[in-house]
Amino acid sequence: MEYKRVALLRGGPSEEYQVSMQTGANVLRAIKKLGNPVTDVVISKNGEWLENGVVKKPEQILASTDIVFLGLHGAYGEDGEVQKIIQRHNIPFTGSRAFPSAIAFNKHLTKETMMAHGLTMPKHRIIASNEVDSLADIVKEIRANFGPEYIIKPIASGSSVGITLVKEGQSLEDKLKESLKMQDRLMVEEYIRGREATCATLENFRNEDIYVFPAVEIIPPSNADFFTAEVKYDGTTKEICPGNFSYSEKSKLAEASALVHGVLGLSQYSRSDFIIKNGQVYFLEVNTLPGLTKESLYPKAAMAVGLEFDQLVRFLIETATP
Repeated sequence: MEYKRVALLRGGPSEEYQVSMQTGANVLRAIKKLGNPVTDVVISKNGEWLENGVVKKPEQILASTDIVFLGLHGAYGEDGEVQKIIQRHNIPFTGSRAFPSAIAFNKHLTKETMMAHGLTMPKHRIIASNEVDSLADIVKEIRANFGPEYIIKPIASGSSVGITLVKEGQSLEDKLKESLKMQDRLMVEEYIRGREATCATLENFRNEDIYVFPAVEIIPPSNADFFTAEVKYDGTTKEICPGNFSYSEKSKLAEASALVHGVLGLSQYSRSDFIIKNGQVYFLEVNTLPGLTKESLYPKAAMAVGLEFDQLVRFLIETATP
């Protein structure tokens, strides 16, 4: 058997650099165990591609590569930018292509795309920095339509980075002014107090076009109001797979995850996040390159159906397409 040469990309110029490095380290161990020749490519925070600490042009690295395994998260990795580079060289890579990646990474575009397909989602509003002088009126409108609690989040990011919960009694206007100092546009979302869940998909697995893994129930520690960036990787969150959901809830989660993956035109694998309240499933966002660290949810969901991590990595390598 001839083993394909793999270039593993990790790091990158995003706030998720450290998580990406952990994903990459986990994947790197698996690839080495599988026997594939592998080049560990670390992309620096300023976007340079480093092979064994030496800066190289992407085309130099890709020239000796059969497949690119994307261990990147966040901007540059999940927004379609690195995918554009690889696609120009017509080399197979893991995950989704550039255009669907860009749509999925933008929470507003994702919501706009999925609205036409009957998916239930929290109410939201986009606010730009040039609307600061109108914030008082905007906040009145949001309060009237959304209820007493809100989530402020970046339009494009992952791993719960930059998310702020505004509880009842707190000033939404003050929180918005503070957030708009750091970003030009953001999303305010109705905060739904419910049970958190995530549901993962894998294409062309076990004779199914879009195979859906059992949903994971996420129970953050009592000192966290939601699945924050801080508790996502510190081991304090309970993650139950399969989650303790009703048959109806499990069915809705699986159906919604497959729908999001298909409608957005994603490839290979994805993981969608949800809130469940009173039996209603609310879609939040989708991850096109889910974390593959030891604490990550996607590998745990795969393990629940007997798909070991090394087997998952092998499957993604074997099914990567240009």
